[in-house]
Order: sequence, then structure tokens, then C-alpha cells
Amino acid sequence: MNNTNLAQTTTTPYEIDVKSADGIYIYDQEEKRYADLISGIAVSNLGHNNQRIKEAIKKQVDKYLHVMVYGEYKQAPQQELANLLAKVLPIQLNSSFFVNSGTEANEGALKLAKRVTGRTELVSCHKSYHGSTHGSLSVTGNESKKYHVRPLLPGVSFMEFNHEEDLALITNKTAAVIIEPIQGDAGVRIPNTSYLKALRKKCDETGALLIFDEIQTGFGRTGKLFSFEHFGVVPDILTLAKAMGGGMPIGAFISSHDYMKQLTFNPVLGHITTFGGHPVNCASALENLKILTEGTIIEKVESKGELFEKIISHSAIVEIRRIGLFFAIEMENPDIVQDIVLKCKDRGVLSFWFLSNPQSFRIAPPLIITEQEIKETAQIIHEVIEEVTK
Repeated sequence: MNNTNLAQTTTTPYEIDVKSADGIYIYDQEEKRYADLISGIAVSNLGHNNQRIKEAIKKQVDKYLHVMVYGEYKQAPQQELANLLAKVLPIQLNSSFFVNSGTEANEGALKLAKRVTGRTELVSCHKSYHGSTHGSLSVTGNESKKYHVRPLLPGVSFMEFNHEEDLALITNKTAAVIIEPIQGDAGVRIPNTSYLKALRKKCDETGALLIFDEIQTGFGRTGKLFSFEHFGVVPDILTLAKAMGGGMPIGAFISSHDYMKQLTFNPVLGHITTFGGHPVNCASALENLKILTEGTIIEKVESKGELFEKIISHSAIVEIRRIGLFFAIEMENPDIVQDIVLKCKDRGVLSFWFLSNPQSFRIAPPLIITEQEIKETAQIIHEVIEEVTK
């Protein structure tokens, strides 16, 4: 393979030459097995090669692929997925707009908030990550990812996550506050319930819309179908992607029908997408959601996380931040993290870094991981930590 023909995102990619994947494992061309403890970065919550999802994809492929830009034709996979999402979400989140990715979901959410409120100012959090397109990057609190592509959207302010005093930045000029209920790439930062309740109250008082970005935390990762369920706080707009598609690319921004219908007039086609709601991706996402909501997979997430944390624990670990099966393992410095991640890879266990928290490494295995697989992989990580820090 001539790597110059394929654009790269880093000078040091993992470069596992993938041959196949099944369950929690990825196999390279030499049949070396890697335990995927990052789920393709919060995507493969049901693991790889799920039989029901594959059958749903094949069934839809035999019917039709793309037939028209989003919203013009009736397509059963789209409607059935929207219906099920409305069923499992709070009543005010009853209208879904399907897109292709997480950053597109956030772009749509920001546009919707501006349209509904008639305002332009936005508030986000330091160390947040909301995507790499211009609008989403504008509300991402990581300057190293954005300084080279400025100017970005004006009128964006940043507050400290989980600091109630910073809620004063939200005013009657604020169109929306976009926030991860649990910050992901900042290193799994879990807020106080009182903070999110105060945030909800402040948005209500000022008329700002509250956008929850659940692109990393959605679909069971934290032990609830959506992480906002832990806190009893419901957003005005919810954004989803990553684990939504069961391995296929799809995202969504979801709000009330009354808000969403404002994208249909003055002007018409207030938000459009060609491939959003692709029928094959919607069929996959529908089956993915059925599996998660029909069985006991999510119910077991917290106990699996507890077992993993117990085995991995080591005196050299500065802090373990965890909710469900979403971990940030903080070490003394980024160099130690680098050694741990690479040595784990050599031993067939995949972990990864965080964009805004280089002194921690990420663990987020498929939710289907078994107790035995947890014991085996967590023990390897523990041994690598011992080796690197002794």
C-alpha cells in the first residue's frame, strides 16, 4: 500500500493492518489478536461483527440504498428509528434529524438553537470536544486544535466545566449552551448533579437552549442508555453519533417537533443533507438500539466497570475516573501514558489517549465484554503499569 495516497491524521498512526474483527477482538493480517478496549473510540458498543446488525444491513441492502436526499421520500428505516428514539427518550425529545457524523449533529444543533432563539451567542466549556468542522470546532475548548484555522465563529464564550459560578456567562443574549454531560476527551470528567441542575435552571431563566452532546457517552456507555439520565436533567437538544450506528456512520440531533419544524420555513430547507438518514445506516442503527433496549447489556455495565477498576488498580495510578465502562486512567505524566499505551498494544490490548488530557489513557471496551475477558485484559494493563513504573 502506498500510504501517500491515503490522507493521514498523525505521523504516528497505530497501523494495525486489519484482516477481521469479531466480538471485542481485532485481528491483523498475521492473525495477531488485539482486544479492542476502546471500541473504535466509543463506536462499537456491541462489539464487532454482531450477527443481528449484519443481518439488518444485508436485508436493507437487498431492498435499496440511497434513493433521495434526506426528507423527501418516506423510508421505513428512518421512520422506525425515529419512532424508537422518541419512545426511549423524554417526551420533549421527540423529533430526530439524521446526519452522517457527530460533528454534523452538533452543527445542526447550533443552527437550530440560533433559529429558535433568534440569538447568536454561544457558550461552551474549556477542554470540551465537539468536532472538527468549523462550527463544532468553534465551540470546542481546545485551542491547540483550532488556532491554525481561525477565524472561527464569533460570539463564543467558554466556562469551566462543573463550576457553578461560571454559569454567569449565560445571559439573555445566549442562543445555546453546548456541553458534554460527562466530558470525554477532557479525560472522563463527571460533574456534580447540582451543577447540571443549576445549568438547566440558568438556561430556563435566560431563554438559552441547552444542548447535550452525548456523542461519546450515548447508547449505554455509562450504564444508562444516555448519560443525562444519571442526573435527572433533560436538554432542549440532544446530539448523538458514534455508537448509534452499531458500526455504521450515522448521527442525529434531536429536539421537540415544535423546534424542529422551524427548519422547514423562512427559508425552506433550513438544514439539509444528502446522505443523512441513509437507509442502510438507519437499519443498522435501529437494530443496534433494539438490542440495547431489549436485553440486559446496559444493566451489567456498571458491575463490569467495577470489576475492571478493581483489577487494574495500581499504586502508580494517580486517579481513575470512571462511570460505567468509560475510564480515564491518570498517570504521573504523558510519557508514562505513552509507554503504557504502546506496551499494551504490543501485548494485544488496545487503549488510547485523550485530546485534552495527555496524562491519562482511555479504556472504553465494548459493553458485551465478558467477565473472563475483563480479567484477562485488565490484568495485562496492570502488569504493563507495573513494568513501566517500577
